[in-house]
Amino acid sequence: MVLTFAASDPTGGAGIQADLLTLASLGCHPLSVVTALTVQDTAGVDALMAVDAGWVADQARALLEDMPVAAFKLGLLGSVETIAAIAEIVSDYPYVPLVFDPVLASGRGDQLADEGMVDAMIDLLLPRAAIITPNSMEARRLVLDDDNEGDESDEGDGDGTRPTLPECARRLINAGAEHVLITGTHENTPRVVNTLYGPRGRMREDVWDRLPGSYHGSGCTLASAIAANLANGFEIEPAVREAQAYTWRALAAGFRPGMGQYLPDRFFWARQEACDDD
Repeated sequence: MVLTFAASDPTGGAGIQADLLTLASLGCHPLSVVTALTVQDTAGVDALMAVDAGWVADQARALLEDMPVAAFKLGLLGSVETIAAIAEIVSDYPYVPLVFDPVLASGRGDQLADEGMVDAMIDLLLPRAAIITPNSMEARRLVLDDDNEGDESDEGDGDGTRPTLPECARRLINAGAEHVLITGTHENTPRVVNTLYGPRGRMREDVWDRLPGSYHGSGCTLASAIAANLANGFEIEPAVREAQAYTWRALAAGFRPGMGQYLPDRFFWARQEACDDD
């Protein structure tokens, strides 16, 4: 069983609904704690209401006192108080791997985490994370929001302001994360390059064909797939590789139900099997 902490997304494209679909598709029983309610469609997030941190903690404690959990997955968390409550809870389960997808903004750019929340993520959650899965924009924001070192000129991309992605990974690992998977969807490259880093630097690099269009919930799908694979007994590298393959296939089979982004089809394999049977 995998316990996910995330916000509710009424579209079913991202958030806790995406986690439940992905975990179930990969053979895990999903347990869920709702951290926030949102008003959103496939184009973006119009409003967010964080669930009281005490309610978040009570949801989680009730589940954890009743059932064993093989992995945690964290998504959009809603408030500094909730981040602190979750950090306290997961600290009681040090041998359960934690996959952290730091949701900072919607695909449209709606801000979903302020500086206080980013600081709390870095201070309280990174030291507990088996793996953190930011996209390149999130990785840079996490590093720059936490940057008290001043001059970036020796570590940037040549413009004196942006740290390189390997440098972002190094800093996030120094902040406590065991592994960092930086995804390259937002980079200006012909193909998508996702890179896994560990304490000794780059561990693996996977390259994927860039699909047309934009997708709602791709990051949630990837992080949940990694959590499912870890819960199913995979080591970190194969867990990451297989999760990427699953996510790419879900995106390739995606559909556009509304006027905004495409949604991944997390049960693409079931439809393919049905077609094969016909």
